Amino acid sequence: MAIPPGSRMREDATDKKERAMRLMAMAAGQMTARHMTARQGASPSRYGAGRRSPLGLGGTVAIHALVVGAFLLIPREVIEQFTPAPPITTYAVPDDPPPPLDPVDQQIDTRLPAPPQRPTAADPAVPLPPANPDLVGSSSPGDGLIPMPPYIPPPPPMPDPVLTEATIDPRALAAFQPDYPGAMIRQGQEGKVTVRVTISAEGRVTDIEKIAASDESFWLATQRHALRKWRFRPATRDGVAVAATKILTVRFTLTDR
Repeated sequence: MAIPPGSRMREDATDKKERAMRLMAMAAGQMTARHMTARQGASPSRYGAGRRSPLGLGGTVAIHALVVGAFLLIPREVIEQFTPAPPITTYAVPDDPPPPLDPVDQQIDTRLPAPPQRPTAADPAVPLPPANPDLVGSSSPGDGLIPMPPYIPPPPPMPDPVLTEATIDPRALAAFQPDYPGAMIRQGQEGKVTVRVTISAEGRVTDIEKIAASDESFWLATQRHALRKWRFRPATRDGVAVAATKILTVRFTLTDR
């Protein structure tokens, strides 16, 4: 059991007070014993037989005064009785009740469920009459039958057109070769030119386009000669002359000049 600090301090003060009183009592007893010893050792005389020694009486009074003064100087201690605190009583505190729940509006669906749908039967397929039914029976007014017009078959498809390409007119074949450029003859060079020509329905060259040429002089000689001298039998479509294009290659050789 723990002793309160105040009680311990009061007990220490009480012990100090008791020790001081014992020390003063012991000192007083020693001084009294010394006084008695001095009286017994003195020689008796008539003059002092009936009188006490003033020194012994004063010492006794001083000792008692010292004891009383020391007793009065000792601080008065008040000893208080320690009263233990009452025991602490504990008890369980109940938890706060939960908040009330909000009322929930319950809506009851009073609608009746939809009745199950019954499968519908598909309508029977009605056969269509043939495109050209053969009517059997007489066509007299009393029979109720209407005569159908005779069947006319569609015309046969048109055949693909017959095309023929343009060809060199044999009458202009001798003048078909262009003149050999003089510079190429002096240099001893040969070459060729590939061109695309546009031929009109009359067989004349209306346009010429260079595709390839080994030298520019060969191309210029071919261009001038084709526009002036070349003649063709025009291309035909189902026997009718039409404009067309044709690709030709002209060769320049020194042996054929």
